[in-house]
Amino acid sequence: MNLFDLTGKTAIVTGSTKGIGEAIAHRLAEHGAQVVVSSRKADACEKVAGDINAKYGKGKTVAAPIPCNINHKEQLQQLVDQSRKTFGGIDILVCNAALNPYYGPMSGMPDEAFDKIMGANVRSNHWLCQMVLPEMVERKDGSVIIVSSIGGLRGSPVLGAYCISKAADMQLARNLAVEYGQHGIRANCIAPGLIRTDFARALWENPETLKRSTAGAALRRIGEPDEIAGAAVFLASKAGAFTTGQTFVIDGGALA
Repeated sequence: MNLFDLTGKTAIVTGSTKGIGEAIAHRLAEHGAQVVVSSRKADACEKVAGDINAKYGKGKTVAAPIPCNINHKEQLQQLVDQSRKTFGGIDILVCNAALNPYYGPMSGMPDEAFDKIMGANVRSNHWLCQMVLPEMVERKDGSVIIVSSIGGLRGSPVLGAYCISKAADMQLARNLAVEYGQHGIRANCIAPGLIRTDFARALWENPETLKRSTAGAALRRIGEPDEIAGAAVFLASKAGAFTTGQTFVIDGGALA
């Protein structure tokens, strides 16, 4: 048996039209999973799903575009319902979508920005997990993967609330692991360091800024989205069958 084989499994990946989420969706499909591609924009979802089907479909539909704004509970429920209608049961849930509308010290943060960050990065993950977990309980199997950040493991003078939300995601995974482990369900976090995504563009677009941003990392370089995707495949597959409640730091040695 191939430990990384995901044939017959269905995965929802939020925020999967670019960056880390898109890389995860591609790699899950490569290893045999049916993948629901989701973000706010329908055209972006259709493009990524089309790319995945062209690359891995072999004449079959292995990726479906289902737009969703994670800030709205009813849209999350529609995402889950439509995913079930399209592919059947949901075996893998990857909560990747997140936002950060404020950059600066917490003393200057508007209440609205704080609420948006916590709502999108924590509460929406809680909502989505609770929508999917009951069917995993019935099957006695399932994997929940939350994409957090190394920001959740250290303070920041300019990303304080974002870091708090990412620390909360780590605790969410731990709590889900404890509550649902008895049902054969695993829950884990991936905590990337600096990755070449649009989300982190301000930290790498300028060569001098990039040099400063990576100077403290053991590998002395920025990571690529695809270098995060392998961890998701591991956690979704039989290879990660005894792994739960953990946070996997993938940061090029920045915290080391």
